Amino acid sequence: MNHPILDRIQDLRAELAPGDAAPALVTALAAGTATRSALAELAAQQHRIIRSDRRSLLMLATRCADRPLGAWFATLAEGESAALRTLPALAAASGLDLAAPEARAPLPGCQAYPAYLAWLALNGRPEAAAAALVANFAAWGGYCATIGKALRNHYGFDDEACAFFDFFARPATELEQQAADALGANGLDAPALADAREYGLLLQSYEHLFWDTLGVLDL
Repeated sequence: MNHPILDRIQDLRAELAPGDAAPALVTALAAGTATRSALAELAAQQHRIIRSDRRSLLMLATRCADRPLGAWFATLAEGESAALRTLPALAAASGLDLAAPEARAPLPGCQAYPAYLAWLALNGRPEAAAAALVANFAAWGGYCATIGKALRNHYGFDDEACAFFDFFARPATELEQQAADALGANGLDAPALADAREYGLLLQSYEHLFWDTLGVLDL
């Protein structure tokens, strides 16, 4: 029997589902037609995003530090730290030196997502932010699974170079259950669910903008 909060989150995920069409860059990578420069740009932008998102999640953890939800946000932040450690190998395989400060400039379309998450960290309802994040796990994870497979099949990347995508491609079932437990039976009432829907729609839109920005670059 499903957790009642998980049922609500799954309904929200179904409502926010992006559809079957993958972003242009994901499709190009799956076909082996994307350039390594595109991958380098993705790695550079993610390097900025992950560092920002980690701070935002820690802020959310601080805002509800006396509740189980605080520990859940802290766990997400630890995951961002783990993901950050995998990026140098991806960047190196793509021909990018992340240590060079001038490596790649921030792209507004790519950095809108972390900017909004930072806004949520300061202004959003933590319960709704947690539900919105969980509802959007599946789409991002699916794209990462596709890319990880493509990098091995078409670009000759090894496991270390694919580790960033492998990390996010793993099923988030445990994190989802932990979120439901942390929210508790009454943690996602009607007002919170309405906020979660709004947050989720915007997070999804900004993620689409990330992919759209990379997909149209002349790389």
